[in-house]
Amino acid sequence: MDHTRTLTDQSPNRADLEKISVAGDSATLDTCDLGGLDLSDLDLTGWQFTGCKLAGTKFNGARLDEARFANCRAAGASFVGANLQEATLDGGDFSNASFRAATLTAARLVNCKMTGADFTDAKTLGFSVAGVLLVMAVLPRISFRKATLNAVDFTDADLRSCDFREAVFEDCSLRDAHLPECRFEGADLRGADLGGVRLTDARLFKGAVISKHQAADLLGQLGLTVL
Repeated sequence: MDHTRTLTDQSPNRADLEKISVAGDSATLDTCDLGGLDLSDLDLTGWQFTGCKLAGTKFNGARLDEARFANCRAAGASFVGANLQEATLDGGDFSNASFRAATLTAARLVNCKMTGADFTDAKTLGFSVAGVLLVMAVLPRISFRKATLNAVDFTDADLRSCDFREAVFEDCSLRDAHLPECRFEGADLRGADLGGVRLTDARLFKGAVISKHQAADLLGQLGLTVL
């Protein structure tokens, strides 16, 4: 029978958590310190982490389906190859965390700081992003097709070969982002800061909707004024 164990203000080790996992139980961890632990390959399906210290924690290859991380401090954490399908990351700091080759299908990333996070080769079908700081993050070949992106900051991010077709940008930033081979056909970019985009890159926006102000900024590089 599935039970939910609750741990509050504790510093469990891997053996403690593995015992819960092997018993088939789930767990709710409140303000626990798991910093630096290696929890790779554990089955943590449906576990709840609230206000936990996860800096440098390794979740490589772990099962985190439907898990929830709320307001956790997880800078430098590693989720390489982890299964985060339908997981929720709500608030907290995941700066420089690695999600390389992780499965984020239908996952929700909300109000997180993810400066420098690495999503190389991550599977992201149907995932949603809102209020997320992705400054200098690495997101090559990620599909945001038909997504509504609200308050997402891609400043200086590596977005090469990303698919933004038919996406809607609301209060977002693409300032100085790296955009080679991106696709923006049908995208609505009127709510995006395009500062730092060179006119030579403007061809990437073919088929997208931009504002008169954005067009004026781009044409200003040619010394032209839009009235």
